[in-house]
Amino acid sequence: MAIEIYTDGSAKGNPGNGGYGAILKFKGFEKELSQGYRLTTNNRMELLAIIVALETIKTAEHKVIVYSDSKYVVDSVEKGWVFNWEKKGFKDKKNVDLWKRYLKLHPIYKPKFVWVKGHAGHAENERCDVLAFNAADGKNLLIDEGYENSIK
Repeated sequence: MAIEIYTDGSAKGNPGNGGYGAILKFKGFEKELSQGYRLTTNNRMELLAIIVALETIKTAEHKVIVYSDSKYVVDSVEKGWVFNWEKKGFKDKKNVDLWKRYLKLHPIYKPKFVWVKGHAGHAENERCDVLAFNAADGKNLLIDEGYENSIK
C-alpha cells in the first residue's frame, strides 16, 4: 500500500502572492495541507507543496507516490537533474534552499513522481489547485524568506 501525495502550487503574478496545496492519502484516510505566502513564485510553491507533504509523513515503511502537474519538479527529480545540480553546488540554479530541503527527504522516502496534466479534470489535482489558490488569496500570508532574501 502506497502513500499518495497530490500537490499544486500557485502564484498570482509570478512573483507575487502565492500558495501551495497538498493532499495525502493512505488506507482510506486523507489529509489536506495549504499555506500562502506574500511574495514567491509558482515553481517555489510547486516544490514546497511536495516538501511539506513529505515532512508530514511519519513513517518511511511505505512506498510514496507524488502526483504533480509541475514538469519543473517532476522532471528535475525523475530525470536526475537535481542530483547533478547538487554535485555542481547548484551553480546558477534557482530555489536552492528548497531543493536542499527536498534532497534531505529524498533518501528517506524515495518518492516516485508522476506527472498529471493540470486543469484537466483530475479530481485531486483540481482540489490542490483550489487549496493553493485560496491560500495565496488568504490572510496571514507568510514570508517566503528563501525567495525574498534571494532578490535583495
